[in-house]
Amino acid sequence: MRSTAVIRKEGMECLVKSLGILEAEMFISSLLRERSDYTEWQREYFANWTLDDFLLKAQNYDQKSPFIAQ
Repeated sequence: MRSTAVIRKEGMECLVKSLGILEAEMFISSLLRERSDYTEWQREYFANWTLDDFLLKAQNYDQKSPFIAQ
């Protein structure tokens, strides 16, 4: 199992790669500023997804970055 430090490092690298450094920092700041319930956010985010939506997004993600067992 990877350490929290490694997960944070890789997470930040993903954010920077996807958003750029400035917007990644803005994203992190917005999370720290707002007291939110992640579970509730997740329920709202996925509320309108169908199983087909989820499977398609998972397949697209897998094609872009396939899982490699270590």
